[in-house]
Amino acid sequence: MIDIQNLFCGYRNNEVLRDVSLKIPEKGLSVLLGPNGAGKSTLLFAIMGYLKASSGSIVIKDKDLRDYSRAELAKIIAFIPQEQKSEFDYSVLDTVLMGRYPFMKLMQKYTEEDIQAAEDTLAMLNLSALKDRWLNQLSGGEKQRVYIARALIQETPFIFLDESLSHLDINYQIEIIKLLKDIVLTQNKGVLLISHNLNLSANYADLMILLKEGRLHSFGKPENIMKEDILSDVFSIPLKTMDNPGSGLPNILYP
Repeated sequence: MIDIQNLFCGYRNNEVLRDVSLKIPEKGLSVLLGPNGAGKSTLLFAIMGYLKASSGSIVIKDKDLRDYSRAELAKIIAFIPQEQKSEFDYSVLDTVLMGRYPFMKLMQKYTEEDIQAAEDTLAMLNLSALKDRWLNQLSGGEKQRVYIARALIQETPFIFLDESLSHLDINYQIEIIKLLKDIVLTQNKGVLLISHNLNLSANYADLMILLKEGRLHSFGKPENIMKEDILSDVFSIPLKTMDNPGSGLPNILYP
């Protein structure tokens, strides 16, 4: 579990997060939502140790974040950023193998076990046919599956994704969130996803977390969060909901 208590955090003189207290379970799909500037990415970066809290605490698996080394954290949290660009192109297999870096010594080469783990993970995600393709030749949805494969062979209990669905077509958004849900169920991982898609999140999330202006507004199961008064307050616009006939869960009716 990740236990956040009375967290204040920001950039230089700009305090973005204010008194955030929250528990993120080690198993389940948790989705972090809120308007732009609410502090979603800041919270992710604070948990990963990229940003130092001005006050408050973050405890990961019963150990204070400040007591972890960078290498130790890399064995607990795998991170898939919002957009990944590189001057150099890599093959799909090489990209996935990068997930083994927390377990490697300086200048160490990949072992046969590393390569087999990467190939097995690609097979599990139906990516074997693409293993020798260059990453930049792939579609957005294919790239996201490759990044998820890389996160999986990092063998961490948590996977964090920073708006990894936001630039994808809806078919790929559904494909990826279904994949994340399957990973949660079959591998008992904790996935924390930043998203702007309320309806998709409501249909698949185990826990929805709403931020507004740097503060925790609401969190809970989708059926308890997708309330008209809660959503209207967070997003500053009157919103209506109705039950999705497929999932039975509340979804937004856009005005």
